[in-house]
Amino acid sequence: MYRFLLSRQWVILTLVALLLIPTMIRLGIWQMDRYETRTARNQLVADALAAKPVPVEKLTAPGHTVTDDERYHRVTAKGRFDTDDEVVVRRRTNSDDEVGYHVLTPFVLDDGKVLLVNRGWIPADSPSQTTFPKIPAPPRGEVTVTGRLMPDETTEASGIKNLEGLPDRQIMLINSEQEARRLDAQVLGGYIAQTAPEPKGDTPELLGNPGNEDAALNYAYAIQWWLFAAAVPVGWVILVRRETRERTKEQDAADDTTPAEPATV
Repeated sequence: MYRFLLSRQWVILTLVALLLIPTMIRLGIWQMDRYETRTARNQLVADALAAKPVPVEKLTAPGHTVTDDERYHRVTAKGRFDTDDEVVVRRRTNSDDEVGYHVLTPFVLDDGKVLLVNRGWIPADSPSQTTFPKIPAPPRGEVTVTGRLMPDETTEASGIKNLEGLPDRQIMLINSEQEARRLDAQVLGGYIAQTAPEPKGDTPELLGNPGNEDAALNYAYAIQWWLFAAAVPVGWVILVRRETRERTKEQDAADDTTPAEPATV
């Protein structure tokens, strides 16, 4: 009855089913790993944002690489803004996906070291991208700033090419090593996204809190892949039973149409 399973068509179908099952199980495991990774990352971000601010030099120093545990941690710094060496970061978007600049201003600490402060987003209102945009001034004199500690930007991590030959005072990436060479100063590793004090007026537009990664979607994908894996053998059995019924009907029909042999006298 099941000799048809040895046919070329059914052998190929069975092999494909046997390959699909472990593949789908592995894809489900991969999605679950992504779910756990994203969940842990979301928790890390939430813990960092909820932690009390600490002086910036407790977490970073010149040449320091900001770690994942330090990222987004709120820090404070006391000093003054140096607008003479202020630059803008090109091709940055705001919450409405409008293209403009991020304003990067050196912040000179009381001990002479420099902290890079991303003061927020401004629109690209200038008719030419080669012209340095008009930037609202930060508070004058000594001030205390608060912000989220961020790691240096790199092409590998961000996908942004660090173009050369840019107009004066314009950069593509926020990188403390590059800024240390430009400023000829001791620059703390990483930078901060300023959260306080808030600017007078609407600009620069402070950067919003990082959003949670959609970990639940990966969980749903994992369940989906495992359901597909379970459906493959069920579907194979259904196909086999249907093929068996059809072949049985064909055989019964053939038997009914076969003329009976005449009886011998």
